[in-house]
Amino acid sequence: VQLQASGGGLVQAGTSLRLSCAASGRTFSSVTMAWFRQAPGKEREFIAAINWSGRSTYYADSVKGRFTISRDNVKNTVYLQMNSLKPEDTAVYYCAADLLGRLGLSSPSPYDYWGQGTQVTVSS
Repeated sequence: VQLQASGGGLVQAGTSLRLSCAASGRTFSSVTMAWFRQAPGKEREFIAAINWSGRSTYYADSVKGRFTISRDNVKNTVYLQMNSLKPEDTAVYYCAADLLGRLGLSSPSPYDYWGQGTQVTVSS
């Protein structure tokens, strides 16, 4: 599975942004997809995950109620809708795939494939 993240940019606090992660490979519809982020000088942080069908999701407390993960298995794409953005949301955002289809994994290490990252900068 190859992943290509896009949609980042510079936005003002309180606004919204939608990230996309396009996947190639026939196994996309069977894997769990997730979003992580990494701010300068900090460890990579789990944001959200979605199971293969899209019916189950899992969020970090820091974004619950503001961010929504979704997927389109026809387009082989996973999305992260980010609302009410805050300056502390500034980071490089990465999408990741878990080929075993597990949900609830907040550590980066179990994920098999990663996108290249897209920068999100939220100004106050």
